Amino acid sequence: MTLIARTRTRAVQTLSLDSPHNRNALSAALVGELAGALTDAGKDTGVRAVVLTHTGNTFSAGADLKDPPPPEALVALLRQIVELPKPVVARVTGHVRAGGLGLLAACDIAAAATDATFAFTEVRIGVAPAVISLPLLPRTNPRALARHYLTGERFDAAEAQATGLLTTHADDVDTALEPILDGLRRSAPEALAETKRLLTARVLEAFDRDAADLTALSARLFSSPQAREGMTAFLERRDPAWVV
Repeated sequence: MTLIARTRTRAVQTLSLDSPHNRNALSAALVGELAGALTDAGKDTGVRAVVLTHTGNTFSAGADLKDPPPPEALVALLRQIVELPKPVVARVTGHVRAGGLGLLAACDIAAAATDATFAFTEVRIGVAPAVISLPLLPRTNPRALARHYLTGERFDAAEAQATGLLTTHADDVDTALEPILDGLRRSAPEALAETKRLLTARVLEAFDRDAADLTALSARLFSSPQAREGMTAFLERRDPAWVV
């Protein structure tokens, strides 16, 4: 079963998360297949840029609670997006939750439909947005991010853009992406790679400095009694025991 659909138009490789049965949750299998597809795109001289998008009404629901990837695998995937020598553009037409927001933050440019919704739901199941903080913290507004991290509230595309998660949002996301993709197609490949390197230097510093600690934190929290209660409550569609 293929979890990543691949298409190409005029040197832009589109990779679509294609696991709608679980709302494109980040399973070990999906993370592995996406990493392979990105590796292929990075090596292909016929690819100028990558668009990361999705099938169904959800870009990604975050980690697959039934088959979560090891924290190290998610760190590696996020870093791969940041380090890929081609620009990676996120295209969102649905909902994004938890770990899916890490994918957005790792991308160089992110565009969403106006009716897309976003939420950092980790605290509501007893964990923290640890690993995904590696690309998020260097690229977002600290005050805005604090509210969303701490409350798990749902927010809209306009707020996501103000927070720094999105580059742009529009009623028709494909229309909004047209000038962006045209600009990438008009840019010299080596110049794009070096310009991306300039833009991602601070993000990669965060990976070098914090990846080990945040990976350990993620593993510790996901194995905690609080997380077990939170995940069980989520799967049983009830409030966890700590809700007051």
